[in-house]
Amino acid sequence: MAKVPKPSKITPRSRTTSSTLPGVPFALPKASPRMKQRASRLAELLAEHYPAAYCELNYTTPHELLIATILSAQTTDVGVNRCTPALFAAFPTPADYALTTPAQIEPYIRTIGLFRSKAKAVHQTMAMLVSNFGGQVPSDMDSLITLRGVARKTASVVLGNCFNINVGFVTDTHVHRLSQRLGLVPRGTPVPKAERLIMAAFADHQSQWKDLSHRLIFHGRRACKARGGPGPNGQTGCCADHPICRELGEKCELRITARPRKAKAS
Repeated sequence: MAKVPKPSKITPRSRTTSSTLPGVPFALPKASPRMKQRASRLAELLAEHYPAAYCELNYTTPHELLIATILSAQTTDVGVNRCTPALFAAFPTPADYALTTPAQIEPYIRTIGLFRSKAKAVHQTMAMLVSNFGGQVPSDMDSLITLRGVARKTASVVLGNCFNINVGFVTDTHVHRLSQRLGLVPRGTPVPKAERLIMAAFADHQSQWKDLSHRLIFHGRRACKARGGPGPNGQTGCCADHPICRELGEKCELRITARPRKAKAS
């Protein structure tokens, strides 16, 4: 009897992690044409209202921006800018930080939150720059996120502002809040997933990601604040009086909850 050949093994298809966007190391979700149209309109409005938006952390070198961004976690940029002039003057180069101790860094940043853990992060990050990168801030995402206290948001800030490299979208608390209010991501989306959805929505504007993030942050700080502001008809907690919010802010929870109640029939 002839032997029945064994069925050949089926090799499963490998899942690709490549992206159609230059430099982005992972696949992005597909944004619908309507979402891309919405994102393009938002980009137009942001450029109209905040054409000169910029990074509000003060710095002169890539390593200073890296430090300032690490310090800015759960702290305002204003608070960081108050303490960094003396810090940067005391430690001009990454090697100066590496040769000191976290305890010697602490007095310069004592006025900001979590200063002890941030002093350790700054010290270790600068020491790693010296030992692993010759004292230079690397210009690629994979290298940056190996540093202590550096995640995608911090790396994207440095890459965009110091090297004009747009491979991530800075998704801070303002961008995360506005992306939900302006309908770019569903409400309750966690930050990592929100960043990917925002990148997909603005896929046709990759070269503008740095500027778009600055403009969204400006809008979040100046108009569409967490608790909103005076709205039309005098109600509180609604920022729909701004042109951007009026046109695209129908997903804003403040607008929804601020709707006037119907008068009860007497």
